[in-house]
Amino acid sequence: MTIQILGPGCPNCRNLEKNAREAIARLGVEAQIEKVTDTDRIVEMGVMRTPGYAIDGTVQRSGKVFTADEIEASIKAYSE
Repeated sequence: MTIQILGPGCPNCRNLEKNAREAIARLGVEAQIEKVTDTDRIVEMGVMRTPGYAIDGTVQRSGKVFTADEIEASIKAYSE
């Protein structure tokens, strides 16, 4: 599983990455973090407001810093 952090690398993006790493650790799943900072690629994925995150290229949510709990729920739903 690859979790993509979508954003330019701002403090909000770094906080989202930290929360994603926490969610991964709590779930004990195998996952890699990929940072997507290219604006064109982010827009191609359908994200107009950063930060956001995707799982295996499928955008889950965007527009704010999501908590580890919110990301954990997305990972669980994706894995089912």
